[in-house]
Amino acid sequence: MKKVVISSVLMALLVLSGCGDKEPQVEATDSATQEVQQVETESVSSVEAPVVTESATESTSQVITRLESELKTIYFDFDKFNIRADMQANLSTGASVVNTQAKNFFVKLEGNCDEWGSDEYNFALGLKRAETVKKALTAEGVDASRISMVSFGESNPVCTDKSKECWSKNRRVEFKLLP
Repeated sequence: MKKVVISSVLMALLVLSGCGDKEPQVEATDSATQEVQQVETESVSSVEAPVVTESATESTSQVITRLESELKTIYFDFDKFNIRADMQANLSTGASVVNTQAKNFFVKLEGNCDEWGSDEYNFALGLKRAETVKKALTAEGVDASRISMVSFGESNPVCTDKSKECWSKNRRVEFKLLP
């Protein structure tokens, strides 16, 4: 009887303490990445100054929104982090936009996964996907010091249906521009 009670208590402790937080994993390897993260958190509450562009009245947030609409999402196959052939055009377009129109901004790559796999596995896979896109962007001439990465794992889905089509939309890397 004593063994059953002790086993039950231990099992309850394991179950209750086994849940991990779903905080995004951020890759921070250099001072530029840390500066981007600091600017990102500070810019949420600050007033945005206008940026000199084609239209002198266009604010920084408007420029970012316009440019982000030109940056296409990179999708991945199930349990993979290599860039598919059909996504190469999206990547090349992204590199071109980042090198020309968005040359005054930092780039944050957000890695995402579908709901399959553990939280830890999906955070690691999301980071691998973002790293693959970062390597491809640097190969196309984007300065690596302008790129930061974050993994949301499965915690940032764009689709919540229980279907293969929906899950494929969640396996992605998205581009975000930072001032």
